[in-house]
Amino acid sequence: MGTLTALSVRAAREPGKYGDGAGLFLLVGKGGARSWILRTMVDGRRRDIGLGSAAHVSLAEAREKARETRGAIRQGIDPVAAKHASQDSAGASPVPTFREAAEQVHREHLPSWRNAKHAAQWLSTLQTYAFPALGDMPVDAVTAPLVRDVLAPIWLTIPETARRVRQRIGTVLDYAHAKGWRDSEAPMRAVSRGLPKQPKRTNHFAAVPWQEVPGFLKDMDETTAGELTKGLLRFVVLTAARSGEARGARWSEIDWQAYEWHVPAHRMKGHVPHVVPLSDQAITVLEQAQALRTSDDPATLVFPGGRDDRPISDMTLTMLLRRMGVAATVHGFRSSFRDWAGESTNFPREIAEMCLAHTVGNAVERAYRRSDLREKRRAMMAAWGAFCDRDSRNGQVLPLARAEAKA
Repeated sequence: MGTLTALSVRAAREPGKYGDGAGLFLLVGKGGARSWILRTMVDGRRRDIGLGSAAHVSLAEAREKARETRGAIRQGIDPVAAKHASQDSAGASPVPTFREAAEQVHREHLPSWRNAKHAAQWLSTLQTYAFPALGDMPVDAVTAPLVRDVLAPIWLTIPETARRVRQRIGTVLDYAHAKGWRDSEAPMRAVSRGLPKQPKRTNHFAAVPWQEVPGFLKDMDETTAGELTKGLLRFVVLTAARSGEARGARWSEIDWQAYEWHVPAHRMKGHVPHVVPLSDQAITVLEQAQALRTSDDPATLVFPGGRDDRPISDMTLTMLLRRMGVAATVHGFRSSFRDWAGESTNFPREIAEMCLAHTVGNAVERAYRRSDLREKRRAMMAAWGAFCDRDSRNGQVLPLARAEAKA
């Protein structure tokens, strides 16, 4: 007799596994989905075999299915393989392999992804790390132990990539459950419990100290980098914008009368349109870029790359920093701006955060705020532009070799 009862099965609501004994478990997912699995050994490997949804399979039926499955295994029959063979012979739609399911997820989600690089990496990480072990398996045969074994070799060596692989495998398995190809959702809670604790992440981007930004910009002017490349990086610094937003700027977004840059929602990280008040220094950068324009089309890029329809790449800016020997990232200049605002000015914190296009306040506060505080932000960006353009320097930009030695 098992340890579960019909009453305890109905009462089980917290996510987790509820054991009945002899390898039979009731699995309750985060979304409330409840299913039966049998944990057993097949061909020397531990397998979690789905026995159906608890909404349709009673405790007594689950016990009987488990008994039949254990009996088949003792006779040398792989229950999952037998199920697929039966489906094929009956003309039923076969359960796809993990590879096929992943490719279908990728196709369906692709239109919702704004970042082409992310879209390519989403599938390539699975091709590299998951497909060798899981790709040719039916998606309903992918179990928590199998996923754990995929992640274990990279979990501590490349932790960020490993977390992304875990998340993407989970997405594929949840998708398969929603399509009716699996009896259970992704067993990611069990997978995570079976992996060691990763080292703490550091999320800070290396930044040029705010006191040294004017000196950095003057040093950059003396490099042999292209004028548009130097103009783009200067524009990133002066607007405190994200690199992708500045690289994708188009002339139609520039309001010359108001001295503003209107970034549409589809190009913003938060999917909310953002208006950047432009300092005199930022306008000068745009005027210099305008002198290099090769097209009067307002839809053309302000800072085109090798071709007018493609922006300067992020790596081009990174390589400029490396050639200058600067221990910082392009994104780090947003931190330089934020540190300058907090340490060197009396502007309110919320103004600096809004200049960075960060969400300020809770939902109620945002609902009642009718202004984007544009004029106050304009004053702040003007002060930042004047600071960046000053003649005096407080020391030199920290070279890469010195930065590493200091660390």
